[in-house]
Amino acid sequence: MIDLEFDRAHLWHPYTSMDNPLPVYPVKKAEGVRLYLENGRELIDGMASWWSMIHGYNHPTLNAAVTDQLDDMAHVMFGGITHGPAVELAKKLVSLTPAPLQKVFLADSGSVAIEVAIKMAMQYWFNTGVTDKTKLLTIRKGYHGDTFAAMSVCDPDSGMHDRFTGLLPQQYFAQAPESKFGEPCQDSDLASVRDLLKAHHNNIAAVILEPIVQGAGRMFFYSADYLAGVKALCNDYNVLLIADEIATGFGRSGKFFACEHAGISPDILCLGKALTGGYMTLSATLCTDKVASGISREQGVFMHGPTFMGNPLACACALASIELLEHSDWQGRIAKIETQLRNELAPCSKAASVIDVRVLGAIGVVEMQDPVDMSSAQAFFVDRGVWIRPFGKLVYIMPPYVIEADDLTRLTSAIVEFTQR
Repeated sequence: MIDLEFDRAHLWHPYTSMDNPLPVYPVKKAEGVRLYLENGRELIDGMASWWSMIHGYNHPTLNAAVTDQLDDMAHVMFGGITHGPAVELAKKLVSLTPAPLQKVFLADSGSVAIEVAIKMAMQYWFNTGVTDKTKLLTIRKGYHGDTFAAMSVCDPDSGMHDRFTGLLPQQYFAQAPESKFGEPCQDSDLASVRDLLKAHHNNIAAVILEPIVQGAGRMFFYSADYLAGVKALCNDYNVLLIADEIATGFGRSGKFFACEHAGISPDILCLGKALTGGYMTLSATLCTDKVASGISREQGVFMHGPTFMGNPLACACALASIELLEHSDWQGRIAKIETQLRNELAPCSKAASVIDVRVLGAIGVVEMQDPVDMSSAQAFFVDRGVWIRPFGKLVYIMPPYVIEADDLTRLTSAIVEFTQR
């Protein structure tokens, strides 16, 4: 049996207090879309382990990729050494992403991918002789990770890192877009970005944003025209564009990459989460030849090198996950999930406790009037045999792509019931 007393006393879970930790639920096994608790209860996972486990748990193809690679080597340093899984994964990523993205830096988490992207942007300008471009521009209500540079481009007021205000690098924040996905972008949305770029472009190295889907900061889906407009402004003011696709990459929004909704290509692209199908921690930061050449000019080197960069097990798993996705009808699955989410979450909009219901691809969001009490909400959902983890005012699901209609209905039914209490 898992020692829950020791867990409570010594294990620090994310976003919790050690003085008053939230309850945790001991998982013994996971398979398909189900988590099997130690007490015998089964939970349908609506979170895909923080949006990463797109093929479900214990998938035979991914299991085989890891065990086959393990026979050769689990890890080898990437400094001065290379290996097949990393090379083949890089080939695959270059072939799938927009043509200008040609260089691949492999790291070990989404936050590190953001750190790498920021360092790339800063070092590009410094090495090309432009020493004043040391700031970033982003949009409010965004979330890019929990490390220091990543925290500096999360919303400074409504985000999770406001207590670090004054300690973090000070960046420029434009107003978050209000034009919804599927609708034209209002010029007023772009005005804030335009004004900041006009006034400060000489000091701004890059604009960084989450394409189309603002994730953990807001769970809002904004107009593709807005993204296209920001890209055009970056071109006009000679500023790089960093696209954080850690949450949206590999099909979650209905496109393989969310940037495709706007038909744009960033200068730097960050990937993670579903990169390995949720099996292993791995991230990738891609950049254009222009960025790489700027950093490398006059024998310049990029100053970053995580110990577990390019881990062979993770690379082999990522390659298998991407090929599994490519060879499936993932577009059809996402379309069906989207339709079902729209239909089955619609009754939530009638509840007095709900502000809005939003759906895009395999993402369903219910925004409540008031913050959700995490402990009681978690117990409510577990009692109904589902794993849904709200945050703030948001009750949302991002299930594995392989979920069956009946299991998805159990998730949506639990959310509807929760909003109508």
